[in-house]
Amino acid sequence: MATTTMVHVRVNEQVKAQATETLAAMGLSVSDAVRVFLMRVVADKQLPFMLKVPNAETRTAMMEADEISRARRARFATATELFDDLEKNSSK
Repeated sequence: MATTTMVHVRVNEQVKAQATETLAAMGLSVSDAVRVFLMRVVADKQLPFMLKVPNAETRTAMMEADEISRARRARFATATELFDDLEKNSSK
């Protein structure tokens, strides 16, 4: 028998309760479901569900955030400084 190890996951309490109830109706525990998920990842070498590509607006926002992060511009010590800068630059 192979040795096992623990996997700890933090999840919202309501999500856990709802998932536990749903999985129980299928005859599974949360641990069973996690094992099935991980076994599918290993067997298929991918997630067992489709991930959607972000739309154009989201991709643009992500690229803008990456650029801001790389340039290290627009850093503020307080929220007041942020809002002051936004007000100052909103008329440009």
